[in-house]
Amino acid sequence: MSVMGGTIAARLLLIRADDGTDPPVDIPRGPAREAAERELSKPMYHQNDPNLLQRGLDRFWEWVDGVFGSAAGVTPGGAVGLAVIVLIVIALAVGLWWRLGTPRRSPASGAALFHEGPRSAAQHRATAEEHAAAGRFDQAVQERMRAIVRALEERALLDPRPGRTADEAAAEAGVPLPDLSDALRSAARTFDDIAYGGRSADQHAYLRFKELDNRLELTKPRLSTVGRGAAR
Repeated sequence: MSVMGGTIAARLLLIRADDGTDPPVDIPRGPAREAAERELSKPMYHQNDPNLLQRGLDRFWEWVDGVFGSAAGVTPGGAVGLAVIVLIVIALAVGLWWRLGTPRRSPASGAALFHEGPRSAAQHRATAEEHAAAGRFDQAVQERMRAIVRALEERALLDPRPGRTADEAAAEAGVPLPDLSDALRSAARTFDDIAYGGRSADQHAYLRFKELDNRLELTKPRLSTVGRGAAR
């Protein structure tokens, strides 16, 4: 018997076993059904069946269709209303990403602030301005932070120390400059986020660092705490 012939015969057995009439052969309905099922279960009848991956994908898309169908049934406006809600959610997500930037990674705040040989505060400022003029605000902010710390060292408000981090510099400088302590700590956190945490800077961020640098130049330290702050 060919595959086609076997399929037709097996299906006829199922049909005759399921209808309410007496079968034309002397085979009880139960055994006839079992024989047909055994025949149809043979591999030669399933050569063109979808594979496991295809069946899984079909089930997944059926599930997705069911979820959206159920959501559309309870959403005002049906499918159109659901589409509007989805678009609003996407717009909000894009807006948050645009406002907050790339999700930050844990910054390596223990990394050293200076990676090159000794450079003056004026040199760091000049480099920062070059980066800012070219729109490279990440580098501009980092160089401006280095200029701030180097300037504090040049004023003897911090002792020159290789390997110092931005957080350490801010904490130490906050002793002789208590009025700018919070601003220094905030600048150090921003520096870490940009240098090691994957965040991006913009012109506004750079201008804040530049303003802090100028304020530090004009702020007089508390003389009673200069030696104690530099000794740390």
